Amino acid sequence: MAGSDDMIGLSIAEMRDGMSLGEFTALNLAEAHICAAKNVKELCGYVTETPDQAKEMAVASDARRAKNEVGALEGVPLAIKDLFCTKNVPTTAASQILSGFRPTYESSVTANLWRAGAVMTGKANMDEFAMGSSNMTSYFGPVQNPWRREGDEQAVAPGGSSGGSAALVAASAVPGAIGTDTGGSIRQPAAFCGVVGMKPTYGRCSRWGIIAFASSLDQAGPITRTVQDAAIMLSVMAGHDPKDSTSVDIAVPEYEAALTGSMRGLKVGIPSEYRVDGMPGEIEKLWAEGADWLLRSGAELVDISLPYTKYALPTYYIIAPAEASSNLARYDGVKYGLRLSNDDLETQYAKTRGTGFGAEVKRRIMIGTYVLSAGYYDAYYLRAQRVRRLIARDFEQAFEKVDVILTPTAPHEAFTLGDKMDDPVAMYLNDVFTVPASLAGLPAISVPSGLSANGLPLGLQLIAPAFGESMLFCAASSLESCAGFVPRPTIVAGPN
Repeated sequence: MAGSDDMIGLSIAEMRDGMSLGEFTALNLAEAHICAAKNVKELCGYVTETPDQAKEMAVASDARRAKNEVGALEGVPLAIKDLFCTKNVPTTAASQILSGFRPTYESSVTANLWRAGAVMTGKANMDEFAMGSSNMTSYFGPVQNPWRREGDEQAVAPGGSSGGSAALVAASAVPGAIGTDTGGSIRQPAAFCGVVGMKPTYGRCSRWGIIAFASSLDQAGPITRTVQDAAIMLSVMAGHDPKDSTSVDIAVPEYEAALTGSMRGLKVGIPSEYRVDGMPGEIEKLWAEGADWLLRSGAELVDISLPYTKYALPTYYIIAPAEASSNLARYDGVKYGLRLSNDDLETQYAKTRGTGFGAEVKRRIMIGTYVLSAGYYDAYYLRAQRVRRLIARDFEQAFEKVDVILTPTAPHEAFTLGDKMDDPVAMYLNDVFTVPASLAGLPAISVPSGLSANGLPLGLQLIAPAFGESMLFCAASSLESCAGFVPRPTIVAGPN
């Protein structure tokens, strides 16, 4: 029987094989990863840990295995972003305003995971209501990236908003986690933490039971250490859900079967608009290397243009806050969560919302309310919707010529924890490469592909046509193989 240290750092596929061979049990894995979480407490990766529930789920998993009832994720420990409602387990969206909220129901995505045999280790920290690119806006405190710059012990940001999920996976506290991606909230933290982060096509995974930020953009996805693990997780997470009107009734392929690694015959688009002012030379160099790797794997490189890309960020920061202002109107201290006054309703609303929401959430609610207000709706929101359609059309035309598109994931390496907090625009620019695919509803994946001069991870992004996840995984596995990225974070849950 393998020791607990031997189980830390295994991939999901390796855990699956190890349990199948009887090398360890689901309970062994759960106990090892409960201990692993204690070893990386300083990262503040969890909002809520669920050790007792993890053991109960693991015991049930071992009982099913004994009866030869084995799900695709049987016995695998996973962290769940605190945006997913989990029955009878605190779900706060990392916000004070939802303190004490315990859902009486399970989100569709997590229900899919539990049916496949997965085990929940806890709820991962995040930016409040998924609003942020650094994981600094959480009411429960900032998450630290397990990586450090060479020769520098200063904490760096894990990215956001799924920073807790990415940090826990990077530190080997869990082999996989789920996050949500609205404008890059899976892919950007994956790039900062040196892990794989995948955003499926909008509608591929159900949004039912996910606390809404921007309903036309939010999409659940996996964060893992390998492309294969991401494919395994998405096969379970995805699927039509009649409870979600945006869920698409299209069969879910067996994504793991797509991992051939062959790029022969595929055309890879290189968009000129993703070369932005001030982008470090090392990002440009890595992008060129990534293109060369795919070329040597049999792909054909094609220069393409996505002219409306330059409007993506301002378009996103009109549409997303507008939807957020509407979605977050429900938090008023009446039905659930924080209540700070029993006076008249207006006072209760003002006190509860004024205290319960953090500064970034309040900023976006105010922006959203402004752009939806009379006199500004046509000038801002309606115009942004038109530009969004033009951005989607750019991609549609590009995919008439190419199969996938290769870009950097983020315009720079992870920054020092706490930087950019006084400059919202500088913070928003973190999403400059990820937002376009979100606005178009396309699947995209970030693959760790190299290190900066400071020894921090850098990621490359691949984008595919709608519901082209199989082709995306194929290209990503090729990129992963060529990059040969070896993660060496400073803070890890097990032996380094």
